[in-house]
Amino acid sequence: MVASSRTLLTRRTFLARAASATALATTETIAKPYLSYAASRPQITHGIQSGDVSTDSAVVWARADRPSRMVVEAATTDSFKDIRSAVAIDALPESDFTGKALLESLPAGQDIFYRVRFEDLAAPTISSEAQVGRFRTAPGDARSVSFVWSGDTAGQGWGIDEARGGMRSYATMLKNRPDFFIHSGDSIYADCPIERELKLPNGEVWKNIVTEEKAHIAKSVADFRGNYQYNLLDANMRRFNAEVPVFAQWDDHEVANDWWPGQDRSDYGHTNASLLAAHGRRAFCEYMPVRQTQAETGRIYRRIAYGPLLDVFMLDMRSYRGPNDKAEATMGPECRILGVAQCEWLKRELSHSKATWKIIAADMPLSVVSHDAVAQGDGEPAGREHEIAEILGFIKHAGVRNTVWITADMHYTAAHYYDPNRAVFQDFEPFWEFISGPLHAGTWGPGELDNTFGPQVMYQNGCSAEQGENLAPCFGLQFFGHVEIDGATEVMTVTLKDVNDRNLWSTRIEPKLLRWTRGPNVRRI
Repeated sequence: MVASSRTLLTRRTFLARAASATALATTETIAKPYLSYAASRPQITHGIQSGDVSTDSAVVWARADRPSRMVVEAATTDSFKDIRSAVAIDALPESDFTGKALLESLPAGQDIFYRVRFEDLAAPTISSEAQVGRFRTAPGDARSVSFVWSGDTAGQGWGIDEARGGMRSYATMLKNRPDFFIHSGDSIYADCPIERELKLPNGEVWKNIVTEEKAHIAKSVADFRGNYQYNLLDANMRRFNAEVPVFAQWDDHEVANDWWPGQDRSDYGHTNASLLAAHGRRAFCEYMPVRQTQAETGRIYRRIAYGPLLDVFMLDMRSYRGPNDKAEATMGPECRILGVAQCEWLKRELSHSKATWKIIAADMPLSVVSHDAVAQGDGEPAGREHEIAEILGFIKHAGVRNTVWITADMHYTAAHYYDPNRAVFQDFEPFWEFISGPLHAGTWGPGELDNTFGPQVMYQNGCSAEQGENLAPCFGLQFFGHVEIDGATEVMTVTLKDVNDRNLWSTRIEPKLLRWTRGPNVRRI
């Protein structure tokens, strides 16, 4: 008998191969529908974030890739066995599929875990994978509080270079585990296109991630939205946003450089800046986790109460100002920088505040001389300085204690102590102002100060003359500030830091305490 040339299979080999084939067929049968289902699920496109946290509430933000219902659940543990709040809202094309949910009835001073998912409105049984974030509600008692602040993200063409670690300042700030972050403005640079490559002074090449919307200056709502989407491509920012609540304000670059209402922008084809601002404001409100009501949609200035030790007053120095070319005019609407309504609001809210510390978060410093800023040069208050003089005088005569001003904008970091004995205008109590930034943008040298309010430079750090201007983020001169208020002593410690988490300069500020104690009309100052 002649054997066949066909391979002879033993029973064991046959059974093994048959089982393998059956398993493969079964896997493919299961995998194809699963993959199809996974591909059809809504996606959370740009991470999650929280903001405007109070003792019992917070705003949670996310964005889907299609019309969806955003479902947010909050609990005090990451197991989510104790759901304390649940909200569902629709994310529709009108808001670019973004959703902002207000979580309420939360316990004070607690770590809150929140879980976000999107349900496809066209097929409600299909939902996205959930993403989990966390924040801490403001304390109801006098316990320690800490926060960080800075500004200026993706400016001067310095975008996301992943080979250089992306936007590293966000990772550094996260290491400090703050209770919240104040973004002092220029959260995007809508007027600064991102190119694929930029040459560095040392001969190296900075290589940006590029997108269509960041390839040109922003003019449409879609363009402005694309600027926020670009920043959220950075993994450092997304991780930070999921862990630290953001208190957001704006400055000029959320719209266009040095803009004011009614300005004719020849660089935008003679587009009115108010139209650009309307587009920019819409995108800001869609992409930042700011708390708003229907009656105040688009209003950016607000007070955020963060327990008995701290109130934060978020200013808007853009929306109500007069023209830059009339900033030195006599007192009147043309030289306003806050506007009448915002000034009255600030004075009223400061006088009503019972918090030990009042942080005034401005989007511009008070005494750095610039045609776009407050300061108008040495001497008596002029132009926009009249409005600041009015506020400083009110703070003194109303007995408002413990005000500290913080800002960014200038692309360097500094500590200024304002002393009426050194000032031309002297009707105010001494106070501190701290500048910190940029987060991820070009760095500049320290600016010139005027003597109207008597600022004394206690510390400053920025580019040297040898380094030039618009120094790239990779050279390490990226800055943020850290504030800690001790729950027992109520002492505030302010530390200016850099992207490498080095403490550059620090000061302790003793509070002037104004407390009612037991017994009628007895108080301690």
